[in-house]
Amino acid sequence: MRGAPKIGLEVVDVRDLVDLHIRAMTSPAAAGQRFLGTGTFIWMADIARVLRIGLGDRAAKVSTRELPNVVVRIASWFDPSLRAITISLGRRNRHTTQKAERLLGWTPRPAEQTAVECGESLIEHGVA
Repeated sequence: MRGAPKIGLEVVDVRDLVDLHIRAMTSPAAAGQRFLGTGTFIWMADIARVLRIGLGDRAAKVSTRELPNVVVRIASWFDPSLRAITISLGRRNRHTTQKAERLLGWTPRPAEQTAVECGESLIEHGVA
């Protein structure tokens, strides 16, 4: 069953998290504060489309088809590894990093850029 379930992620680049940690450790405005380090929400099927566009032929095996929720739920009866994601089907997380942006001047990279650069790194290291 090729395709992406209707789940999404708030994608953040690890390099941006490092930047946020350094800003939080070195900024007097961060004293005693907590900051959320997350990125833009993007559906898995959209990540797949971004990879196909950004990586071209190198992402030829990436399926851009979105699986209907009912198909994933039925498949989870037979494949226990799918059960954990059924609660996330169609769910859109909405977190904000406004505090980190306002107090620390932190701005994460776009999710699309992060996805493509991650894909390039995986290919370069022979993982994908």
